[in-house]
Amino acid sequence: MIQVSQTWNTGVYDTDMSFVSRFGESLLELLQPKEGEHILDWGCGTGDLTAAIARSGARVTGIDASPDMLAAAGAKHPELEFILADGQSYISPEQADAVFSNAALHWLTDAEGAAASIAGSLRPGGRLVAEFGAHGNIASVVRGLPAAFAAAGAADKLRLPWYFPTVGEYASLLEKYGLEVELALCFHRPTPLEDGEAGFRKWVNTFANGVLSVLDNASRQAVLDHLEQELAPLLFRDGRWVMDYRRLRVVARKRE
Repeated sequence: MIQVSQTWNTGVYDTDMSFVSRFGESLLELLQPKEGEHILDWGCGTGDLTAAIARSGARVTGIDASPDMLAAAGAKHPELEFILADGQSYISPEQADAVFSNAALHWLTDAEGAAASIAGSLRPGGRLVAEFGAHGNIASVVRGLPAAFAAAGAADKLRLPWYFPTVGEYASLLEKYGLEVELALCFHRPTPLEDGEAGFRKWVNTFANGVLSVLDNASRQAVLDHLEQELAPLLFRDGRWVMDYRRLRVVARKRE
């Protein structure tokens, strides 16, 4: 499998893409962290939800594969523990009471490795609470990128970095690794972007940066122009872009 190298501008992520953490706050109600629990934030990003979990009195460790994300997280929350680790292969040396993951698991294209790592990091009876992109998430972009790359003469360079499973696919995967699924919910969540007409281009430059990084600047701009033109009739309304997000929310428990 060819991996896409995704890098992040953490300043843009924390300001223009702050909806990632904001929408994740409702997931904490399912987690219900308790004082004294050990919780892993799997794909913690810049650490805002890690800090929210810690306010419950739980002992939280954030893990992420991006040094830039972890540097930002550590600068904002120096009292918390953050570990540079690949969530597709990391096994916590201390089994946790819970694994929490918001908007991260769709970046882990080795889904088997991620499920095995999560299961191996949980104590018997420990729980997984996660939300990420479901099958059909950002379908407009997934459909639009091949045509945009072809128009720029770069069709052979396109690699998509996302894993968007169906409910059935993901529930079966978790069961395979000893996690009994208690909740699996798929839902549409149209997501408005900030910055008016510029919002979509900022979104693509943030979340598809790895996809575009294989292009020279002229080809990159051509792809962005093509996507904007083709997707505006679908996604631009009332002066702002609204992304066609579709999410999968899961609660599972490791067999005792």
